[in-house]
Order: sequence, then structure tokens, then C-alpha cells
Amino acid sequence: MRLVTWNINSLRLRLPRLDDLVAALAPDIICLQETKVPDPLFPEEAVRELGFEHLHYKGMKSYNGVAILSRHPITPVENLPGWYGKEDCRHVGAVISTPSGPVELHDFYVPAGGDIPDPDTNPKFAHKLAFVEEVTEWFAGRKPERAILVGDLNIAPLEHDVWSHKQLLKIVSHTPPETERLNRWLETGFVDAMRHFVPPQEKLYTWWSYRNRDWQKSNRGRRLDHVWVTPDLVPNLSGMTVVREARDWVSPSDHVPVVVDFQF
Repeated sequence: MRLVTWNINSLRLRLPRLDDLVAALAPDIICLQETKVPDPLFPEEAVRELGFEHLHYKGMKSYNGVAILSRHPITPVENLPGWYGKEDCRHVGAVISTPSGPVELHDFYVPAGGDIPDPDTNPKFAHKLAFVEEVTEWFAGRKPERAILVGDLNIAPLEHDVWSHKQLLKIVSHTPPETERLNRWLETGFVDAMRHFVPPQEKLYTWWSYRNRDWQKSNRGRRLDHVWVTPDLVPNLSGMTVVREARDWVSPSDHVPVVVDFQF
């Protein structure tokens, strides 16, 4: 099973890029974030033409939005929390049938948090911290098994998840209040699948700002996109790829897809 997670930064705007992704990677399941499309306008027909008959999505106009596209039957996970008292379309879940049994898949889009890393003066940052705290408490109470969690978590937790640990310690996405909370979330019962393949001492990025005109030359990236698995699925991991070349596609997202392969 090949799974891809990607912050597409507007599904309708970048629908041709989704076609490119499918042609290049042949995924079985795609988890999208920041789809920016309300449910009645979701391009179901175009997505099904790409071979994804089974869809589960939650979206709103102009902001946020998450979607799971699958070639295999899925069962939506119902009655998920709204998080931080908001119904702002940041989480969907589904159960996938595999030859070795069902697997629960969660797709998240964590709030970005604005520019000022101070919850007292920046409500967006307060929202981000509280969101991660609530999700952590929820997973701690569930003790997940045979689960995969993916998405744009908007936090680069490790020193080599950013181009300069020292310079970004006070920049939203790499501040200690964020990284400490993300690590506590991970410790509710998950393993970092990307770092299973790439050692923590090696640089690993999934996002490059649009402000960098020559993103490859400057390479000022951050790893904001993640794939986690519960320990019982670690033996099923068979490969991982960050699709850096997607950052050079026509009208690209500022995030690139992450591919994780499983053997079930």
C-alpha cells in the first residue's frame, strides 16, 4: 500500500497537480490538507476519474480542509472532536481494510499559529498550542493501535527539521512550546515513520516558502509534514520518499508530497 500525504494549498486550483502526483507516484491512498473547498463543491467526479472511488472529506470556503482519497474501501471514523471548540475542518479519520486487518488513518491540518510566538498577544498561536494539547489528550485516552497519523502538523520538531535550529528557535513552527507539545503528542503511542528511514542527524524538509525565489539554492526548508505509525505497524514500513521535485511543478504548493510504502 502506497500512502501519500500532501498539503495541496487549494484542491481546485491545483487539481492538475493532483493528476501529476497520481501519474508520478501511483498512490493507493492520498491524504490532502488545506483543500480550501466547501463540501458541496468538492470535485468528486474529477478525483474519481483519477481512480479514487472512495472519498472522505471535510472542507470550508477559502481555508483549511482535509480529505482522504482511496482506491480501497474505507469506513469514515464518525463523531471526531471539533478541537478548540471550532468546526474548522482540520481532521478526518477513516478505517482501511488490509490483508492483515483494519488500519485506522487520521489526516490532520494543525493551525499555523500566526507570526508571533506568544499566546497572550497572538490568539492564533494560543489556538495552535491548545489544539495540539487537546489532540494529545484525546489520543492518550484512546491508546491507538494499528493506526497511521499523517498531515501538515505545522511544527518542525527536531534540530535538523529546519535549515537553522538557532535562527528558528523564536520562529513559529520551531519554538520550544510547539516542539515540546508535538513530541508529547507523538509519545501517546506513535513512531515517526519519516525518521525511521532518515536519521535525526540528517536534514529533512517538506516545505519551502514562496518567498524564496530560488528555493533549491537557499534550501531554507522545514519539515512541517509528518507520517506517524503505531509501533505495531513499524514492521510493515517498507519505504519513504519526500518528493522534492514537486516544488518545481507548475503553480506548485509550498509543501511537497511525502510518500510512505507499507507491506501488508
